[in-house]
Amino acid sequence: MKNETGYLTPLQVSEILMASPASVRSWAAQGLLPSIKTVGGHRRFLKSDVDAFNKARGIVSDAKPTGLMRLLIVDDDMQMGEYLAEVIGELSGIEAIKVSMDGFEAGQQILSFKPTVILLDLMMNGVNGFDVCKRIKSNPDTQSIRVIGMTGYMSYENVKNIKEAGAECCLAKPIDKEKLFFALGLSS
Repeated sequence: MKNETGYLTPLQVSEILMASPASVRSWAAQGLLPSIKTVGGHRRFLKSDVDAFNKARGIVSDAKPTGLMRLLIVDDDMQMGEYLAEVIGELSGIEAIKVSMDGFEAGQQILSFKPTVILLDLMMNGVNGFDVCKRIKSNPDTQSIRVIGMTGYMSYENVKNIKEAGAECCLAKPIDKEKLFFALGLSS
């Protein structure tokens, strides 16, 4: 992850924070995220500064693994997210459930909540589900998280693209509860 100088690039920091490189540069320009500038004018970051940035915002967690599912639902339709949390929350095998409204918030939750499974809407404003999945699966710290896509726009292309991004499967909305429980590996 570090280059030969021991500093991280904005792209590497963006992958850690699950944010865009432009956001990382903006936080640095505002003085929120410490950085240095190279002779060529490029920003570089220390991992310890990135960790402190997360901690200052309450994004770091000391959650210990329990063997139970920690589910993060990412959907820009709050009613859908809350409905899924309610339906799934009644099942055994669930330690905790959180709902995120967009890809950026999901990135923060991934760091603090440490989900074992993510139920991910494909079509969201801002960072879409395809990009979120790619970032999760390309980061060694998060690539073991199971990702299950879901969409109201079921098509061969969407299913193919989310699976190529690293998701296990893709469910059609409205969600069939039995198919959802099967995909999660839970029983009703």
